[in-house]
Amino acid sequence: MPSMERFKTDYVGVYYVMGTSITTGKPEKIFYIQYRRNGKLVEEKAGRAGQDNMTASKASQKRAEKITGKQLTNEERRQKEAEEKAKKKATWTIEKLWNSYKENNPIKGIKTDQNRFDLHIKPVLGHKEPKEIAPLDVDRLRLKMAKEHKPATVKNTLELLRRIINYGVNKNLIPPVSFKVKLPKVDNLKTEDLTQDEIRALMKAIDESIHPLAGPLMKMALFTGMRRGELFNLRWSDIDEERGFITIQNPKGGISQKIPLNDEARQVLENLSRESEFIFYGRGGDRRVDIHRAVNEIKTKAGLPKDFRALHGLRHVYASMLASSGQVDMLALQKLLTHKSPQMVLRYAHLRDSALKAASNLAGQLVNQAIQEQEEPQALKAVK
Repeated sequence: MPSMERFKTDYVGVYYVMGTSITTGKPEKIFYIQYRRNGKLVEEKAGRAGQDNMTASKASQKRAEKITGKQLTNEERRQKEAEEKAKKKATWTIEKLWNSYKENNPIKGIKTDQNRFDLHIKPVLGHKEPKEIAPLDVDRLRLKMAKEHKPATVKNTLELLRRIINYGVNKNLIPPVSFKVKLPKVDNLKTEDLTQDEIRALMKAIDESIHPLAGPLMKMALFTGMRRGELFNLRWSDIDEERGFITIQNPKGGISQKIPLNDEARQVLENLSRESEFIFYGRGGDRRVDIHRAVNEIKTKAGLPKDFRALHGLRHVYASMLASSGQVDMLALQKLLTHKSPQMVLRYAHLRDSALKAASNLAGQLVNQAIQEQEEPQALKAVK
């Protein structure tokens, strides 16, 4: 309630005081209104004559609307604004959940996930709370993406959406949603392989490459079957030359694992400098984040198929060669590839089967050979 002198107006419950204009510094009328709301006397400012273009008539009209409840009291309005502000602050939209998820979880392939979110999820669902999302919204996103993107991209995007929602539920930030985000089935069991001639051409292109690390990186992928990210993360401290093992820190499966350091991989490492703690370091000796241009140049020079992936494809070649040899069982292959589940190595099972068939045919040939060797001495006796 103002302590200045009050001046009555021709309207009941409306008065004004003389104040100073905020903009001009000159004297200015400030109108106030008085009324009862739910039996309680309310006195509040209606507005300034200059700044708000307020008059006694307008103040009286505002007073009438507040008496009838068409307008909230100033206190009610402030309370409502505070509640809405608090509600907005506590509202967990998909975008807000994603930002929180990134802050609290180390994400492998964050750049790829961020692109998926920015390009596909954010424009359609980013502003919504999970409880506002209906199965139809997810279907629309899936169908829209399916028109322009590969099935694997659609699946990975929907998996990211599901991951974001599950994060919010697990952290008690949001209530569980009423449906599950279903992922489309994708036949991604593509096994990349190279012929012996292609491998020879690749090795020749690697030896002729002037890039100091691209060629050795590709050789390590071929000799060890390590993933690109695992090679980028590889430090000299991860190499146990004495025992002959490589420690893969935080692989895709989650738990650090060890794989053998074979002679070929050891030879690659012996020819590299130790300028950084990272073996295949990037700018300034920091962890490398990309090398696609250099390895693709080698791939092209070697004349490899266009759809052959320069690094991950070599992991497939490594696995295919071992499976085809007939000397490595699926469990050993699973451990060498650091797969958490044996399901991931089933794509190489047909290669192992070929080796087993060859072994089976060899057994038949050996039996026939033994029979022939038995018959020849008997034939000689008959002649005598």
